[in-house]
Amino acid sequence: MHHALWQSVLGEIELSVSHAAFTTWFKNTELIDNNNDVVTIAVPNIFAKRQFEVKFNEQIKAVLEKNGVTPERVVYTVKTTGKKTVTRETTVTAISDQSSAAVDELLRPASSPSMRSQSSTSNGSGLNPRYTFANFIVGSSNDLAYTACQAVASNPGTKYNPLFLYGGVGLGKTHLMQAVGNEIASTQPDARILYISSETFVKEFLESIRFKQKGFSDKYRNVDVLIVDDMQFIAGKEKTQEEFFHTFNALHQTNKQIIISSDKPPKSIPTLTERLRSRFEWGMSIDIQMPDFETRCAILETKAALSGIELGRDTIEYLANNIKTNVRELEGALNQLLAYAEMRGVSPDISTAEGLIGNVRQSRPQHLSAKQIIDKTARHFQIDIKEICSAKRDKHIVVPRQIAMYLLRSELHLSFPKIAIELGRKDHTTAIHSVEKIEKAIKLDFMIREQVTEIREKLYV
Repeated sequence: MHHALWQSVLGEIELSVSHAAFTTWFKNTELIDNNNDVVTIAVPNIFAKRQFEVKFNEQIKAVLEKNGVTPERVVYTVKTTGKKTVTRETTVTAISDQSSAAVDELLRPASSPSMRSQSSTSNGSGLNPRYTFANFIVGSSNDLAYTACQAVASNPGTKYNPLFLYGGVGLGKTHLMQAVGNEIASTQPDARILYISSETFVKEFLESIRFKQKGFSDKYRNVDVLIVDDMQFIAGKEKTQEEFFHTFNALHQTNKQIIISSDKPPKSIPTLTERLRSRFEWGMSIDIQMPDFETRCAILETKAALSGIELGRDTIEYLANNIKTNVRELEGALNQLLAYAEMRGVSPDISTAEGLIGNVRQSRPQHLSAKQIIDKTARHFQIDIKEICSAKRDKHIVVPRQIAMYLLRSELHLSFPKIAIELGRKDHTTAIHSVEKIEKAIKLDFMIREQVTEIREKLYV
């Protein structure tokens, strides 16, 4: 009965949200209890729990009422392995009595039989069994990549082949790629999966030539799934690119899945041969962006829970507000906070975090000014600061001016009239238009996004 009701609810919700949002948030949920006053819904992870509580709760209550259920409140619980569901509070209590190694086994799906089987085969494949879909935090910066990777894992070789993921360091490309491999390994135990870095491919190719070793081509062309990380390092190596070109063709023609990652999209990788570039663009290229504030909070909350710690909301938000570059630095800051608190026997609260982050980032300016943002933007584009603040409409000046306005808004949260004044404009609608234009461009234009990221990094060094 619960199943039929929830399927009816999901059917209506699917019509009102995007396909990516439905797949990411609603697909792996279930209604586990309905006692009229309280409806209990199981969700896959802590981040999903928060999203439902904050973003989707009213929508779910409204659809439940349409289906004849009028609960006073809806409770969301985190589903762990199998059919067992526990609330976040229960999970944290259980964690506190176990070692960090046991915590890992408790919270991640690696404890399931399929994952244990996968772990036993991961040595030859190069996969790390810890990278799964279940422990990947999904947000607006990576939901498309997450959905595409799940589709590939369900239908390897037939959908999105090749799958090309690109983005900066520490944004989760490796985690997602290996999660695909691990998922395929768990559902298709006989599948031949190989995860390598492009550096390994280059090294083994050169050794096969130098020492006249046989079997190099067979190793890479007789797999069902080939996952290659950091493809940008193959650029400029003509013979290696030629070998990979033939490997790519051999796999693609037999419907074998190819997954590739890089820090840039195919068209922006320098000295990459045109025939490889065109093949990389055959399937689907997806950009993974820097995690937004909500995603950073979810990552911190989940990682802290894995260590048996429940951080205060103010502490989580402080770390998320001050570490904006990538997930690795975010996790590093959290690990430092937890280690310091344990060593000193103090609580990992916001005052402790403020002290540590202040020590780590002593070089960061205490008070970033509008003048600094405008000056750094002008220098980045090698134009005079007077030009960026002038009325000139030349393209090589307009774009930097728009980026400066965007950074004034995103970094200093200035009002639009104040932004217009700082850039010598009389009408603040120009600032509104500029900020909106760069916000859209960041999502669609890799070059603009890279320029904004570089300038932002220069502001904090």
